[in-house]
Amino acid sequence: MRWVGPRVLGRFVKRRLPTSLWGRSLLIIILPVFLMQVVVTWIFFDAHWRTVTARLSDGLAGDIAWVVASYEDEPTPQNLAVIAARAERNMQLSVALQPGRDLPDELDRGLFGVVDRTLEAALANRLDDPFWFNTTRYPAYVDVQVGTPQGVLKIIAPRERAVATQAHIFVLWLAVATVLLMSVAILFIRNQVRAIEHLAEAAEDFGRGIDSPSFKPYGAREVRSAARAFLDMRGRIQRHIDQRTALLASVSHDLRTPLTRLKLELALAEPGKRADAMRRDLDEMEHMIDEYLAFARGEAGEQTQGVDLAALLDEVAEDTRRLGVEVEVAAERPLSAELRPLGIKRALMNLAGNAADHGAAIRLGARRLASGGLEVTVEDDGPGIPEHQRAEALQPFSRLDEARNQNRKGAGLGLAIARDVARGHGGDIELDQSDLGGLKATIRLPG
Repeated sequence: MRWVGPRVLGRFVKRRLPTSLWGRSLLIIILPVFLMQVVVTWIFFDAHWRTVTARLSDGLAGDIAWVVASYEDEPTPQNLAVIAARAERNMQLSVALQPGRDLPDELDRGLFGVVDRTLEAALANRLDDPFWFNTTRYPAYVDVQVGTPQGVLKIIAPRERAVATQAHIFVLWLAVATVLLMSVAILFIRNQVRAIEHLAEAAEDFGRGIDSPSFKPYGAREVRSAARAFLDMRGRIQRHIDQRTALLASVSHDLRTPLTRLKLELALAEPGKRADAMRRDLDEMEHMIDEYLAFARGEAGEQTQGVDLAALLDEVAEDTRRLGVEVEVAAERPLSAELRPLGIKRALMNLAGNAADHGAAIRLGARRLASGGLEVTVEDDGPGIPEHQRAEALQPFSRLDEARNQNRKGAGLGLAIARDVARGHGGDIELDQSDLGGLKATIRLPG
């Protein structure tokens, strides 16, 4: 037999314990209460019920022994009648003689046998004559038969004279009290767990860019403290985002003024190769400024709404075809989800524009996953990105000229903006090899 160490056993038990706070809290309450109930019930039945039943059985056996001894001293019908009357009046015993009969051979014992064993021991200790008894034939009585030379002396006794019949009331009250106490405890624990769940939901919403103005700290002191810390952190992060957006918007505005003056001067200048080169540089600078601002702005201020994702892909495909590439749309229809339409369209346009820069054929796809989430793909037939450079390609300002001759125009923020949008929706983006031969960008979003 293979020996199992405590560490292996601990890991085995840990894997099968509830993982949620709600489940573990219930386990913390239910397990001790259940064990306590089992121990108390066991102690009661072992130390009290068994003792009381043994004493009752011994008392009944003593009365039966008196009846048998009194009858055997004078085995006459007149004496039996006197004994039966006294036993009925003083001991609640019904006594009758069955002449010429023998004791039954079959033994019909109870389910658990505790009463039978106790009564049998008491009768064997008190009686010298052979006997037979049955505790299951009559629900409220015990049938005891004693063999005598004159026949079988049949004695019917009330069951409460041999058994502590009120023990089930103790168990019932114990169970009722346990259920009531556990119900109250579960109600309080549920309220505390709900406060933690609301805090987690508010944090999840904030991570997806959804404002939760109705969220207020409540629950236990520690939970309220954590909720207030979350609100302070959310406020600081939001202020940082607003400051960053305002800063880059101001920089963009300030830079556009000299760019506009340069464009006017170039427009008045004499045509030539140098002027054309300067115009291209100015266009690239303007495009870079727009990318910086889009990256900083993200999806600020846009609320989620129901979006027909298939129709949105059709719009992206139509805009991308203007770049002179073939675009195929393979999406489930209908396919709707709660999204920020401008943000998700910006991400898809960045991915499609990036694919159009490096390929001649693009395929846009969207489907709902079995888990309930969404998967949107943008594929091209370009040179692709080597696997060891895909993580780097998703970083802001990344240039992979050797891989895909990127950033012939721009600042290397297309994929970073797309990933920022995906993460703002609670999802992410990953790069892989496409069936078309180029790059496959997959956006996975929660349902």
